Amino acid sequence: MPIRMLPETLVNRIAAGEVVERPAAAVKELVENALDAGATRIDVVARDGGKSLITVTDDGCGMTADELALAVERHATSKLPSDDLLDIRSLGFRGEALPSIGAVSHLTLTSRARGADSAWSLTVDAGAKGAPQPAALAQGTRIEVRDLFAAVPARLKFLKAARTEYDHIADGLERLAMAHPGVAFTLSDGGRGGLRLSAAQGDLLDARLTRLGALMGRDFQENAVPVRAEREGVALAGWIGLPTLHRPTAKHQHLFVNGRPVRDKLMVGAVRAAYADFLPRDRHPMLALFLDIDPQEVDVNVHPAKAEVRFRDQGLVRGLIVGSLKHALAEAGHRASTTVGLATLGALRPEPDGDSADGAAADRTGAGGFTPSPLPYGNRSHGGGGSGGWGGSYSPAPVPRGLAERSAAFQAPLQTGLPPLQGRLSGFTPAARPPEYRPAPAADSAPLDSHPLGAARAQVHTTYIVAQTREGIVIVDQHAAHERLVYERMKAALLEGGVKRQALLIPELIELDEPSANRLLTRSAELAELGLVIEGFGQGCVMVREVPALLGQSDVKNLIRDLAEELSELGDTLSLKERLEEVCATMACHGSVRAGRTLSIDEMNALLRQMEATPHSGQCNHGRPTYVELKLTDIERLFGRR
Repeated sequence: MPIRMLPETLVNRIAAGEVVERPAAAVKELVENALDAGATRIDVVARDGGKSLITVTDDGCGMTADELALAVERHATSKLPSDDLLDIRSLGFRGEALPSIGAVSHLTLTSRARGADSAWSLTVDAGAKGAPQPAALAQGTRIEVRDLFAAVPARLKFLKAARTEYDHIADGLERLAMAHPGVAFTLSDGGRGGLRLSAAQGDLLDARLTRLGALMGRDFQENAVPVRAEREGVALAGWIGLPTLHRPTAKHQHLFVNGRPVRDKLMVGAVRAAYADFLPRDRHPMLALFLDIDPQEVDVNVHPAKAEVRFRDQGLVRGLIVGSLKHALAEAGHRASTTVGLATLGALRPEPDGDSADGAAADRTGAGGFTPSPLPYGNRSHGGGGSGGWGGSYSPAPVPRGLAERSAAFQAPLQTGLPPLQGRLSGFTPAARPPEYRPAPAADSAPLDSHPLGAARAQVHTTYIVAQTREGIVIVDQHAAHERLVYERMKAALLEGGVKRQALLIPELIELDEPSANRLLTRSAELAELGLVIEGFGQGCVMVREVPALLGQSDVKNLIRDLAEELSELGDTLSLKERLEEVCATMACHGSVRAGRTLSIDEMNALLRQMEATPHSGQCNHGRPTYVELKLTDIERLFGRR
């Protein structure tokens, strides 16, 4: 076949296939145009998932009649002040969006330039352009897209259900709204519901948090840590969630470059590296990061949808993200997310009894369909609305049979001849033995309950420390907390020149399979830097002569076996220093206070004070919370006292 030029309408439809793959892509392009026009309010309507109608209305600078005619021509744009494609300072710059959308739909543009006395309208029907006509519009631009992909019916077959397409539109609009908190946004499907975001006020960083709270939820807003850093002309700002606030997918990770939402592998990898010390591998943090960089140092022209970017100095960007996120998490200290305490309170509340089939079960069910609390009274809402919530007015629950007898026995004074109270409360240990270490009290030390983690009151089931603060109580997992403390001290010791060793009085012999023993002996020099000195002792046997002093009386045999398994997963491609987190975490786990070990009150308080002074102590090395805080007001509400 001879070479020929394709007709313009076909060229536009091919471009539409690259730029407008679904209704959400069309909305994204139109909203970006509105933002580039300086709009302070953008209203979007998407009916039938955007397939039958899309309208985008803004109050931006608008266009004249001549500019309307140029706007629907291919590669016509007002966003490139020069011909330098590396100097991109706007969201849109290709000049393909409007002609591509017009090639596969019925497109109507109505606009009124700022300061003009009239508006103009222009239509494009499946690529056929009309002439500008006078129209009525107060200010800005209104773009109407009807019957998207009507000119290419095959494309409609690949679209999902209307609800799915609408969700894609909402997701794209939310990302743009995060980057521009000073702009008001609305989204609807033509009905009453939808997204409504008012313009945030105040400092840009605080305004972003307000907008992120409206989109990502109050939990994120209450448990977010600010990030603000700059290095060699590259600035990073935003908000990141505490490590204990994590999700099973990366859906809530939002990354922006010069105000443009991106999905960049380099930035995603940097975020994962920054949180690798705090989260399990299958969990992801919640965050929103905004990177501002010289347009000459980043290429945004990598992908037609502009979702990917390429940095000139990738090491600088990665180092800035990893360093600033780790610094921000260290500044958070021992904080753990409030969602941990709320989840605990939720677990304590009565659950609906859906299995009551007989009359006896029905008698035990209170108003609202809830099983009565073990307490004599529950704070339940009145009425037959079936809300079953914990709030509203206070009403008594049915009194179980035998309550008076049990109450009298519980409140009766102790009888002579009975064992001490501590012996009758299973698992409860207020104090047990002399302390192993005691912090030196300061002359002007404040009351213990004024500290963030309060004053230790008891040890429950020789595993959990219960402390009292002025605002409530704190429950600490002693093993998880001490594991993090040992881990942080090991890392600090490595940075200071090496981990101090403790020689074993009698060397420990551990029998392993031959491959595991060989892996350990091959890395013996690196393990010695971490404070663990091992030697070969025959075939498949390892002798341990020294262990890190920080580990104390640890289980050496299980430590060596776990390290052997860890090394088999790491392989031989990386040194132990490059995978320091995994090795140190394994060693710290074996050197920490174990569950089931009795602690004295002084030891508990010393552990709490060390947690307050140690960064990242709000979660253990495996990403689990080390403590739960329950506010007194929530506890009183739980018992119906509020």
